[in-house]
Amino acid sequence: MKVLVVGGGGREHAIIKKIKENKAVTEIFALPGNGGIAKDATCVDIGAKDIEKITEFAVSNKIDFAVVAPDDPLVLGAVDSLQNAGIRTFGPNKAAAIIEGSKVFSKNLMKKYNIPTAEYEVFDDMQKALEYLETAPIPTVIKADGLALGKGVIIAETREDAKNAVISMMQDKVFGDSGNNVVIEEFLEGPEVSVLSFTDGKTVVPMISSMDHKRALDGDNGLNTGGMGTVAPNPYYTPEIAKECMEKIFIPTINAMNAEGRSFSGCLYFGLMLTKNGPKVIEYNCRFGDPETQVVLPLLESDLLDIMQHIYDKTLDKAEVKFSDKHACCVVMASNGYPSKYESGFEITMPEDKNIYVAGAKIEDGILKTAGGRVLGVTEVAATLEDAIKASYETVKTVKFENAFYRKDIGKKALAAEVK
Repeated sequence: MKVLVVGGGGREHAIIKKIKENKAVTEIFALPGNGGIAKDATCVDIGAKDIEKITEFAVSNKIDFAVVAPDDPLVLGAVDSLQNAGIRTFGPNKAAAIIEGSKVFSKNLMKKYNIPTAEYEVFDDMQKALEYLETAPIPTVIKADGLALGKGVIIAETREDAKNAVISMMQDKVFGDSGNNVVIEEFLEGPEVSVLSFTDGKTVVPMISSMDHKRALDGDNGLNTGGMGTVAPNPYYTPEIAKECMEKIFIPTINAMNAEGRSFSGCLYFGLMLTKNGPKVIEYNCRFGDPETQVVLPLLESDLLDIMQHIYDKTLDKAEVKFSDKHACCVVMASNGYPSKYESGFEITMPEDKNIYVAGAKIEDGILKTAGGRVLGVTEVAATLEDAIKASYETVKTVKFENAFYRKDIGKKALAAEVK
């Protein structure tokens, strides 16, 4: 069986490693992949957004199953193109991917269908947004409407910061056209939880919960990043809260998308805040999270490709979806300076026998070198969270590249929550 995975980061590496476990798989292609993924799949130099070439490749190479992992190609309609060409494909179509592609759409969806979320206002006029901020409660959250590499959200602690965020998005276009509209949102407080879920548009099966660490520096300081590390499961996400989320958020969201004629099939990511007034949705993603995938999939005991095929066939209710009761920790190793300016092109040395997911690397003259902000995700699984964290940091010590940078406190908050 030939499988194609669209994308080239740590998330895709985790998906590919899991798909490789299926005995029926004879070949995996990654488009474009990266230097580290090349050990587990055949990398093809076709960009993740080049939908026409991706589709041509899938047809000419007689691909049996395709997985579209990143947000951009999903929002652009990669799944539609592949499925129209007769390729069985995992992921939401363009109509459903709008749940991440437009924050205005997703906020309006939640309001219409009474799905708990933060209060908000939408603006397409910068002056009106700035006027609104004169009296809006502070702190507040400013969100660019469209995709922004996971960085289009600014938590403004002061009125001046809020205004500067709006100006940077709407006037300076720091996120391009994604800032044509902005959402100004109530600031929520409480523990954050990421819950990835399998769904075929009828059945929804949440995966094990996780806790992301978005800020660049220890103590949740510094700039927002794509994610500096994760742990799973998230100790704040109790069985009682999981039940409430299923009843008030997960099933209502699937039903809402069906009612809108945008049935969602694939992996739907729920970014949640556990507030004193109950769980609320901070954001939806139309795909596996990064780096949440790097701790969730190592705990999946069932066959990932089998689940994906059941989702394509709309028979998720017949699939076995089983997770280990162990714990996982992923520490992201980045280039110093990320998410701002950083240097690349440094040789990477790392152990072969460890669960290391490569996000930003290239092969040059047969040598693996850094080629991005987030370079690697080092994941370890253990019986306890404390042991998983300890093991991850022990493995981090064995990975070497110049200007390597990582947080030293991944999982610290989760450990403190366990003690409570």
